[in-house]
Amino acid sequence: MSVQSDDGSDVSRTLFAVTHDGTEPYRSYWSMRRDTPIAPCEMPGANSGSERGYAAYRYEHVERVLRDHSTFSSRNIREALGPAMGRYPLVGLDEPLHGRSRSLISNAFHPTTVGRWERATQRVVNGLIDRFAGRGSAELVREFTFRFPLRVIAEILGLPPRDHARFHRWAIELISFPTRPYEAVRASGELRAYVARLVDERRRSPQDDLLSQLVETRVNGDHLGGEEIFSFVCLLLPAGAQTAHAATGSLLLGLLLHRDQLDAVLVDRSLLAQAAEETIRWEPPLMTAARVVLSDVELGGVVLTAGTQVVANLGSANHDESRWASPDSFDIFRERRQSIGFGAGIHTCLGVHLAKMEMRIAVDAVLDRCRGLRLDGTRPLPRVHGEMFRMPTGLPVRFTPS
Repeated sequence: MSVQSDDGSDVSRTLFAVTHDGTEPYRSYWSMRRDTPIAPCEMPGANSGSERGYAAYRYEHVERVLRDHSTFSSRNIREALGPAMGRYPLVGLDEPLHGRSRSLISNAFHPTTVGRWERATQRVVNGLIDRFAGRGSAELVREFTFRFPLRVIAEILGLPPRDHARFHRWAIELISFPTRPYEAVRASGELRAYVARLVDERRRSPQDDLLSQLVETRVNGDHLGGEEIFSFVCLLLPAGAQTAHAATGSLLLGLLLHRDQLDAVLVDRSLLAQAAEETIRWEPPLMTAARVVLSDVELGGVVLTAGTQVVANLGSANHDESRWASPDSFDIFRERRQSIGFGAGIHTCLGVHLAKMEMRIAVDAVLDRCRGLRLDGTRPLPRVHGEMFRMPTGLPVRFTPS
């Protein structure tokens, strides 16, 4: 499948190169939870090319790794992402630096603040649907889910419309860092200079946008520096280009594959909230989170020495049969239990309310304006792909033109 960014360039090879083309990992995860819940694995190494680490597969162990930040550090993420995302990526900071940065950013992502961005989200979503609503058919990944989250982020940051295409290109190139590092680092440099100019402008003349909030926020007299703002803007890009678009696509696919649940949502749109929660459990857009052990610790009967890297497998944890009945099934009516798709502990996703709002508004608008929405029966049945990032790579549909 070919996907183009707003400037017309083909980005399919960067966006989907990092999915590893895994289509059905959950069967093997079941075996790992049963037989080897803490399993040795090979991990990328800075010097030798790879090094020994461990992966955790059961919910209880994954949750412990994510919550016990004093033992399991995220500094390895900071080291890995630093060349592309600056010195202060929030997901890679330990305490006390993490708590300081999060306190300065969190107000901008409070549910009441996120509510202010609903109108901008609706405007972006409906603008994209306008392009295919009269046609009666669409490929919803290429034409919709891939495009709208980044445009929403550009809107709420307050970027001029003339810069949206350039911003989109930078986002895709940053995300390609694992496979195309030179392009990602170049894009990072261009984005850094761009953000610095905007920060200077907002300091002189604040606007009603997220960037101004980041510049103006004060907690006990402290404020974010330019490098911290740059790192946070970089962190928003994967959220826009990967996480939100992947989750929205999986939500649409889950409903289209389960007609009874789609019919229920059509009657009662309030069910979209629990449908979004089930989607994040069923197909987490990000499947793993990496940590490094700070001091010797026992996890699931295995002694991990200081310096050992640990991969917390969120996808496996969210399909743990000790926590959910029939965990591989998509069921928006299942008994609600907290999943771990948005992480846990101090690094629980700061943008969770934004992501859920985007999913709700996007799917609600598609269902409203694409009556009779159904999968295109003349095309192969869509599937969710990826071992690290999970998403449908195509979603061909038909509906009644409007």
